[in-house]
Amino acid sequence: MRSTRAASAIERLNNRAETKQYSMLRTSDERFVLTQRVAGMPMERLSEALELDEFVAFVNAYGPQKPKRVSKLDVQFEKNMRNKKNAEDGGAG
Repeated sequence: MRSTRAASAIERLNNRAETKQYSMLRTSDERFVLTQRVAGMPMERLSEALELDEFVAFVNAYGPQKPKRVSKLDVQFEKNMRNKKNAEDGGAG
């Protein structure tokens, strides 16, 4: 099923947006269109008809994005790199 990847992308978008307002249409030529449903308004097309890979990339980039998870080790590494750079720039003065 080609549309499984597209449906998963829509589900992720709805989770990021914390709504269920986004959906997709599948055209007769096997392409996909992102749509938005808002109460009291007609359905709005948010994209042109796209091939599967293009559609998934478009949906993944659309709407709010989840902040990147950062571990404690990543934070410590960044801190160490800043300290090292500061020491090299002006530590022996």
